[in-house]
Amino acid sequence: MRLALVLLWLLAAAISWWTAPRKQTYEQARSDVAAGRVTAYQWGDSWATGSPRPWFGVSGLRASGTLGPLFAWRTPDGRVHWTDTDYFDEVTTTGAVDPASYSGPGAEGIAQDLRARGLEHRAGEVHPMGVAVAGIGLALAAVFLGVIVAGPAPVLGTRWFWFWLVYTAPYGLGMLFWLSRDRPWSRPVAPAAVAGDRERRDRGILGLCLGIFAMILTSLLLLMLHEVLGDRWAPMPDA
Repeated sequence: MRLALVLLWLLAAAISWWTAPRKQTYEQARSDVAAGRVTAYQWGDSWATGSPRPWFGVSGLRASGTLGPLFAWRTPDGRVHWTDTDYFDEVTTTGAVDPASYSGPGAEGIAQDLRARGLEHRAGEVHPMGVAVAGIGLALAAVFLGVIVAGPAPVLGTRWFWFWLVYTAPYGLGMLFWLSRDRPWSRPVAPAAVAGDRERRDRGILGLCLGIFAMILTSLLLLMLHEVLGDRWAPMPDA
């Protein structure tokens, strides 16, 4: 069972990394549209991102008012890209689309290309695997909650310790720590607990503090990786 949960976690991590939005140039966006390499696209004005999530998820676009300036699109390989249409070298507007519907000439230029290429109907969700990733996270959370509530008492920490750690630490890292440290399905090698053992186990407040610390540390680590490796290997739409 532990191996199955770890494999599910790895699958969710791989899908999330592969489909994470990666920034591209305005010219690359127009090139992909012109070549028909757009299977879906969305407009927005900001990314709905924040602190690292308890489980894997995708960064979505928020839209209000006119279309743009952010343009996100999915290519046939399943990857998601985005660009800020306020930054471009040159664009010529032809009046093929209503300029009042878009945030600026850059967005209008891409909209013209979409219409000319016959891709306007592909507007929609650019993260089709988001439901699968969310489902994996929900399944992992449900298994953990079922074991921690109805299963045998944890050995190295109280139930509240593991609850707060798993649901506070980002990206399911708390669950991996639980599987490796407490080994919930392993036969205990120590004798049955005696009076006073409960007091020596890690308590809930420690789990909460460790989860918050893990969240801060993960945020800093991701920022460092993004700066060093770039958007290709450590994508962060809101960085």
